[in-house]
Amino acid sequence: MKTHIKNDAGLLALAVRMVIGWTYFSAFYRRVILANKLDPEVAGYIGEKFNNFLPNALGIKPIIQYLVENPDSLYWAMVSFTIIEGIVGLLMIFGFFTRLMSIGVFGLAMGILLGSGWIGTTCLDEWQIGVLGIATGFMLFLTGSGKYSMDNYFMKKNYAFTKKKWFAWLGSGVLPIKDRLFPKIVLVGALFIFGLTLYTNQVFHGGVWGTLHNKSVKPKLEITEGKIDGNGLSFDVYRTEGVDVYGAWMIDITLTDTQGNTVISYQKDDLASMDKNLIDNYYIAKVKPGAHSLIIPLGAKANIKFKDEVLLNLPKGEYTLKITDISGANWEHLIIK
Repeated sequence: MKTHIKNDAGLLALAVRMVIGWTYFSAFYRRVILANKLDPEVAGYIGEKFNNFLPNALGIKPIIQYLVENPDSLYWAMVSFTIIEGIVGLLMIFGFFTRLMSIGVFGLAMGILLGSGWIGTTCLDEWQIGVLGIATGFMLFLTGSGKYSMDNYFMKKNYAFTKKKWFAWLGSGVLPIKDRLFPKIVLVGALFIFGLTLYTNQVFHGGVWGTLHNKSVKPKLEITEGKIDGNGLSFDVYRTEGVDVYGAWMIDITLTDTQGNTVISYQKDDLASMDKNLIDNYYIAKVKPGAHSLIIPLGAKANIKFKDEVLLNLPKGEYTLKITDISGANWEHLIIK
């Protein structure tokens, strides 16, 4: 029995196909045409955005960390990722080998979800993009493209390759799956994606039970490896939470003894003018002096050193390092000399 055109699932999914296609193609368009975001020397380099994902990525953190520690590999990964987004998005809009492109959408969306699903200042931006991309990728694999697509054009012209079984799997048309199995495959896929949605919503945001939280609202620093050696104070600082599009502004770094007496203190002007050679950055996102403070971007990790003669005759004991943000938030770290 011939299927009526109004029941063509691929046609009914036309708006979804075109919008999801533009979503991914526009990433390529923004970075290459509208602005140069693939140049490591230019502000807005996409590699720094990728570095923002690192602190709370799920499952793929080792991959992200390797790339941000190796700038050359990161550059080629960002170029490749951008080209893939452009190809997948453009071909999806035109309905060219739609099911193959839907696999690309599914994979790209999974990467977004696992890498940056925790980011979103006013709402759960990246998480929503990720889970909806996965769901639509799965749907478009099932439907393929309908009337307004290159796949349909190829089939109407009766090109030989459209008669091959592989075209049904990678292009469009009726999937070669037995009728009794098809509903079960749809159900299993839908339940898996729904389960992944609930799981990531809970892990990233506490959105299913417990306390709802948003790691993108307030800056958070981790201070480790604190040492006092000779006339030097050194420590590692790593920003793991907060807004991704702005740095955290450190306006005070103070070392005190057990009685609360200040040993050394560096205020905002001192931090703004500090020697960059005393900051050893681990990743592509860099801790650096700003106009009025020390700036720590999201995902940045660095070893910071200070030299002061006061530290030479410092008696052994416990000392507290305190770093204060312009917002008033502060973080402490115990150092034993």
